[in-house]
Amino acid sequence: MAAVRVGIAQLNVLVGDLAGNARLVLEAARKAYQQGARVLLTPELVLTGYPPEDLLLRPAFIEQCDITLQTLCDQLSDLKGLHVVVGHVRQNKEGLRNAASVLSDGRILGTYFKKELPNYSVFDEKRYFTPGAEPLCFSMDGVRFGINICEDIWGDTAPEAAAALSIQALLVLNASPFSLGKQAQRIRVALRCVERTHCALIYANLAGGQDELVFDGASFALSREGQLTLRAADFSPDLSFIEVSNTGEMSVPATDSASILVEPRTELLTEEAQVWEALKLCLTDYVSKNGFKSVILGLSGGIDSAVVMAVAVDALGADRVHAVMMPSRYTADISQIDALDMAKRLGVTYREIAIADLANSFDQVLAPIFAGRSPDATEENIQARLRGMLLMALSNKFGHLVLTTGNKSELSTGYCTLYGDMAGGFAVLKDVAKTLVYRLARWRNTLGEVIPVRIITRPPSAELREDQTDQDNLPEYDVIDGIIEHYVERNASPAEIVAAGYDPEAVEQILRLIRINEYKRKQGPFGPRITERAFGRDWRYPLSNGFRN
Repeated sequence: MAAVRVGIAQLNVLVGDLAGNARLVLEAARKAYQQGARVLLTPELVLTGYPPEDLLLRPAFIEQCDITLQTLCDQLSDLKGLHVVVGHVRQNKEGLRNAASVLSDGRILGTYFKKELPNYSVFDEKRYFTPGAEPLCFSMDGVRFGINICEDIWGDTAPEAAAALSIQALLVLNASPFSLGKQAQRIRVALRCVERTHCALIYANLAGGQDELVFDGASFALSREGQLTLRAADFSPDLSFIEVSNTGEMSVPATDSASILVEPRTELLTEEAQVWEALKLCLTDYVSKNGFKSVILGLSGGIDSAVVMAVAVDALGADRVHAVMMPSRYTADISQIDALDMAKRLGVTYREIAIADLANSFDQVLAPIFAGRSPDATEENIQARLRGMLLMALSNKFGHLVLTTGNKSELSTGYCTLYGDMAGGFAVLKDVAKTLVYRLARWRNTLGEVIPVRIITRPPSAELREDQTDQDNLPEYDVIDGIIEHYVERNASPAEIVAAGYDPEAVEQILRLIRINEYKRKQGPFGPRITERAFGRDWRYPLSNGFRN
């Protein structure tokens, strides 16, 4: 029984780095060839990176893509008999296409064009691409392979058109961003595809951070019976192998290579572990892909900055993380004690800059203008903005990337200060609800107690006035987060949220805060997307908006 070894190259690429991305494909191809592979599957748009967005509107970019593809084809010519399936873009008379070409022996044997173009959530492929229509297959040692690209397998026609060519396995190139529940969803979709086509399915996904999107890898292979035969690494590049026979049977090849899974991994990471790895990967790649050497954050002694610092240290190492405690006259002693304690546990560079005198100077300068008016959020925000200004000064002087520490619950309700704690370049917790922040802290401490327990157990407070807590003006966070999940992530109406068991007054309050604070979110930094609806690419609400339901 003839069998073909297929390599799955799960790569971390950079949008627009055509030569660098091609180099990663070439390196993977050489490694795969040395280990006996005769087919190598790469992710969707691996040469351009995903999503290339409006780079696709530049003729020079499209031209360079064609040159890069041909150069790669030439470079692969010495790997005799290896068929490399490469994702790229192709301009033809019908328009710009999301394409996958089969490269072998210095030639392009054929090109497939993506049929189903997603245009929802973070995807807007119809802005750029024209859909394809024709299936494509190729043969290697008696095994016939078809090609689909990502969204194609969510529909019926593209997989079935490929299956009609009497293929044994469907090769699927993907750039599928992470969100909670997405890994299990992909396998369910692929299983339905296998059930319809009766063909094995091999799925290659990107792995890496691209601005706010996280690509989690987790490539896999399903037998024609729907058995999960192989699953590649989560949240990191990988090169895995599967063998496909001319009868469609699948097996994992015996090898000493650590990258090959002799037994399939069927257990998914816990939600907390998935989120932690997603935040780490997105931060690591944003820092490295944009040339930053270090990061800095304001450490308050509270839960959010504690989690951000722990993520940053896990992602970058303590030597690249700088923390600044900026106590005001309202900062509790235990906040300073806990902040210093955590900084010592993690080994980061730690400084304290008191802002009480600076705040007093502002109060004195503004006193004649504010005469007759009681102190309010204005004075509180001055303290937050002083901290933002100091962090940005340190960023300018030393080149640190400023990490903001606000979470999704705060950004939803406006419990954050524009040009204050929102000042920075990367919002690690932007899509992480407050209740999940606590879960992450407890989970991280199971690996080693880096977050002092008191930071987790204390009532949350911005410490911008005497005896302040977050719940002075807001419901409990489990209520807030439940309402946000229904409204933001599920598009539920106020009536539907109330019907789900939430207090009508709380619903009205939180939805009003979400509406009136859109202007803040529009001006804040981006951060990793970990839910199906994050504030960013897939939340595009108008600022001037009269709709209230």
